[in-house]
Amino acid sequence: MIDMRLMPATTPITAPVAKLGGTPVWLGEPNWPVAPRTGIPLDFIGQFPVPGEPGEQPRMAYLFLSYENYETGGMDVDDAEAVLLVQPGGRIPDFAVIGPPGTTGRCLWAFDSEEEKVPVEFRIEFRPVVDELEAELEENGVLPVDHYIGGRAAYPDWSGYEPWRFFFKLDHGHGDPYFLNFADGGGYAYLSPDRLEGRFKWEAA
Repeated sequence: MIDMRLMPATTPITAPVAKLGGTPVWLGEPNWPVAPRTGIPLDFIGQFPVPGEPGEQPRMAYLFLSYENYETGGMDVDDAEAVLLVQPGGRIPDFAVIGPPGTTGRCLWAFDSEEEKVPVEFRIEFRPVVDELEAELEENGVLPVDHYIGGRAAYPDWSGYEPWRFFFKLDHGHGDPYFLNFADGGGYAYLSPDRLEGRFKWEAA
């Protein structure tokens, strides 16, 4: 289990590394999802290295979420308001709606001092979660870490998603350092057993 620490980017991140915000650094053909009801491009939230076996081709997972009236998409795992894409060689979820070639959208954002939406970008640094915190997760079902990758989710697994494996957790945001409305809860990503397809859903606190 690895803690994901967010470090503000001083220049745009253009390498295929872990990050939140900015522009996706695709490892395959760009596939920007759109909201099925409105056709509006989803917001790009971040990209995360997919765990693999030694010698496997490196892959990246790209998270996109809808946003409307201060509500972040992702309450239902397969309503196409939350899309987690794996590249290269990954499968696009059958519920996802991909925009035509050239489609782009907004990236992760925050509120500035004037309550205006401004784009943000963070480099992700990985640090091991200390044993005491992992023990608290096992004993009490909670983990006082905002963002982490690996291990297990700090809430019961989604019914019907085994043997999908837990991938990462993101904390809610109220505008600082970013805005994601998870109703004070967290967002949880999963990967298929072959690690070629993703799912994302948030749970309220």
